Amino acid sequence: MKLDMTGGHMPLLVLMAAVLTVTGAVPVASLRGALPDARGCHIAQFKSLSPQELQAFKRAKDALEESLLLKDCRCRSRLFPRTWDLRQLQVRERPMALEAELALTLKVLEAAADTDPALVDVLDQPLHTLHHILSQLRACIQPQPTAGPKTRGRLHHWLHRLQEAPKKESTVCLEASVTFLFRLLTRDLNCVASGDLCV
Repeated sequence: MKLDMTGGHMPLLVLMAAVLTVTGAVPVASLRGALPDARGCHIAQFKSLSPQELQAFKRAKDALEESLLLKDCRCRSRLFPRTWDLRQLQVRERPMALEAELALTLKVLEAAADTDPALVDVLDQPLHTLHHILSQLRACIQPQPTAGPKTRGRLHHWLHRLQEAPKKESTVCLEASVTFLFRLLTRDLNCVASGDLCV
C-alpha cells in the first residue's frame, strides 16, 4: 500500500468537493459586507478553535489514517497543488472557497462514518463542529442571481477542480485527503475569519 499524501492542501480539496457534489454546481456567492461586521455573520469567532475541538480533529485524523492503512490506497495525484493557498484569492472570494472545502469534507467524513462503524464515535464531534462552522459561514455569503456575473480566474478554476475531484478520485483517496483536515482548519478557517488581516 502506498499513500501519497505529501500535498499539505489535501483537506482543502476534500472540503470543496463535498459542497460541489451536494449542490451539483459551483457555488457562486458574494460576501455580505465585511466579515466581522456583517449582520448575522459570526465567522470571526473561528479565528481559533478550542483545544477540545482541535484534539477531536486530531483524533479523527489519526483514526482515518489507521483505517487507510488497512486499505489498498494508491493515490498518486495531488488533489491540491503545493501552491494552493486561500491568500491568493481576493478577500471576498475566500468564504466561497472555504464553503466548498467544508461541504466536501463533511460529505467524505459522513460517508466514512456510514461505511466504517469504528469511525462513528470518533467522527461525531468533528462532524458537529464542521456543520456549525458551515452554517455560520453560509450566513456570511449569499447566492448571486443566475443571470449575474460568474466567477472567473483562480476561484473559478479551484471550484471547478473541486467539483470534478469526486468523479476522478476514489473514495479511499478522498478519505486520504481528509487526513490533512487539521492543517486546513488551522490555516484556511483562520484566514477567512481574519478577513482583510489575512495577507
